[in-house]
Amino acid sequence: MKKSLIYTRTGDKGKTSLVGGTRVAKNEIRLEAYGTIDELNAHVGVLITYLHKDEDIAFLLRVQHVLFNIGGYLATDTIAMEAPCSVNEADLESMEHEIDRIDAIIPPLKAFVLPGGERGSAVGHVCRTVCRRAERRILSLGEVAPVAELLLAYINRLSDYFFVLCRKINFDAGKEEFFWNSDCK
Repeated sequence: MKKSLIYTRTGDKGKTSLVGGTRVAKNEIRLEAYGTIDELNAHVGVLITYLHKDEDIAFLLRVQHVLFNIGGYLATDTIAMEAPCSVNEADLESMEHEIDRIDAIIPPLKAFVLPGGERGSAVGHVCRTVCRRAERRILSLGEVAPVAELLLAYINRLSDYFFVLCRKINFDAGKEEFFWNSDCK
């Protein structure tokens, strides 16, 4: 069996192929969208290394699989060919259930929370902000190509999940949260 090549040289001039074969510029909005999902998935991998609770690790591993599926969906030329949505209702319900589970554990929110505390919480806030950027990129893609609404809902909930997870990481570690001081004193 011949070993597959890691490099193909087909992208050396700034073009790449979408699923379906369409060649596009590497800075096209579709690539920005799935590239940001890929970046988020990498940050999630780092976040997992800071977690200690098996249920949190298991949930984020599932999120990584869903993000990989989302990347594949976004890499498909949905104008040229139909692509099944990579997120289902069960994924969204599971996300909402996990947010509710965590929210029941952590103290009520008193003010805007500043990113920080435990390292895992800080990394989780990076995940949250990259997730929000991915959402903006996907919305931009949706202006020129079809994007499944369920996918958008999942990404929106995912950033909410990262927010409550960050709070839980600090809570579990006994770290006080830092709250925004609006007068900057």
